[in-house]
Amino acid sequence: MKINTLLAVALFCLAGQAAAIGVKGDAAAGKQKATACAACHGADGNKTLDNTYPKLAGQYPDYLLKALKEYKSGKRVNAVMAGQVQALTDADMANLAVYYGSLKGQMGVVK
Repeated sequence: MKINTLLAVALFCLAGQAAAIGVKGDAAAGKQKATACAACHGADGNKTLDNTYPKLAGQYPDYLLKALKEYKSGKRVNAVMAGQVQALTDADMANLAVYYGSLKGQMGVVK
């Protein structure tokens, strides 16, 4: 019984890691590109301009990449983000997603 539980926990952990590393990017390059993002999302992705901007630190890179691509394509509509993503390449977006995904998120109540 204990072995089955251990195996289940190990598989669960591996599945979580696989989801987190699905995006191929360069976190260091993402950090350099993130200077424009800091104005609204905070220097560390946790201290947003106000309560209407999401915290990016610790989010899943797959989710962040999807969101950036949807802002660029117009599938997600936000005037500020539409302007920010237009000059980003696919590599830039992947790098940003990996960078913010690598940061420790401070989720919880926004104050």
